[in-house]
Amino acid sequence: MTQTNITLSDAAAKRISKIVSADPGKTALRVSVEGGGCSGFSYKFDLAEDAQSDDIVIEKNDAKVLIDSLSLVYMEGSEIDFVDNLMGQSFQIKNPNAVASCGCGTSFSI
Repeated sequence: MTQTNITLSDAAAKRISKIVSADPGKTALRVSVEGGGCSGFSYKFDLAEDAQSDDIVIEKNDAKVLIDSLSLVYMEGSEIDFVDNLMGQSFQIKNPNAVASCGCGTSFSI
């Protein structure tokens, strides 16, 4: 199993646990990086049933996050957080590899 230094905040773990428990058959939040978005790359969030063979699994409390090996390259050292403020609720990735990001927080460049 691949080791990673991607972390999950308490707020994100709590929210993931709540979302997954409300969707029968789903066991984890899948986070991936795709080409596109206003800054070059964008994060994609999906609910998943099972881990794939190339996934790394991050667990905290009752929450599980899956990240594929290709996305891991772009996310190494990141923190996955959940923010609930006046602007709304969203998962945010605090990525030290990103040299620029957009205002929505889902797009970045390296």
